[in-house]
Amino acid sequence: MTEQPARRLLLVHAHPDDESINNGATMARYAAEGARVTLVTCTLGERGEVIPPELRHLTGAGLAQERERELAAAMERLGVEDFGFLGGRGRYQDSGMMGTADNDNPHCFWRADVDEAARHLVEVILEVRPQVLVTYDDHGGYGHPDHIQAHRVAMRAVELAAETGWTIEKVYWNRVPRAVGEQAFARLHDDLPGLPFTKAAVLDDVPGVVDDLRITTEIDGTAYAAAKSAAMAAHATQIDVSGAYFALSNELAQPLFTTEYYQLVRGEHGENKETDLFSGIEGTS
Repeated sequence: MTEQPARRLLLVHAHPDDESINNGATMARYAAEGARVTLVTCTLGERGEVIPPELRHLTGAGLAQERERELAAAMERLGVEDFGFLGGRGRYQDSGMMGTADNDNPHCFWRADVDEAARHLVEVILEVRPQVLVTYDDHGGYGHPDHIQAHRVAMRAVELAAETGWTIEKVYWNRVPRAVGEQAFARLHDDLPGLPFTKAAVLDDVPGVVDDLRITTEIDGTAYAAAKSAAMAAHATQIDVSGAYFALSNELAQPLFTTEYYQLVRGEHGENKETDLFSGIEGTS
């Protein structure tokens, strides 16, 4: 068996592009530092709304194929080599936004049996043996059914993996501290006249915003800002990047965060305010 890197990080996301928006700088930093960074994406994102007019003909399987290509390009820009789809490519389909007819598709991720889906993730866990897992909170950050289901599957897989023989020492949820978000949106409003976006989002549009006191961990990814921006831009069907800002299909500008924030929900704090996801884990320093 090939010897594993000392630090191993697993991220569980719903669709291609979620990883770069939420964790791009973190992924690039740990990959550059020699950690094994593994990404599991739960769907191909077939129901995503396409931004560029020249690509709006892409739907269903065609869009899935394009988003898979975009994901590979994004991972190359982040320096991440280990990535794949939960249960294999196409096992679970994009569920669409909450309350739409796509939620009723028996093949969509929202309708998946949580334990069955979690067992697919356990297979990855037992191969990679990560000490750290990152995913969404129980609201999926902003209420998308696939994000909520990714949370459920990831947390259940942590339990099942422990029963099977591998304990993930630390589990984090993606977060944005409210004060940081407010400052970033204030800068956005000042910069908006010079951007290709006509309107700005509001802070409540950003997934995972919480009171600052709930933030346990801050990962400084400013050295990897260009890598994160490039990875996000690789998801061209979904994201329009302009400097320190970006917009999704709603065309509302929002800040691109290069310092990324987390809430430790399982495991022991390695320090008072962590600056390393592996802080306190024996043998990873």
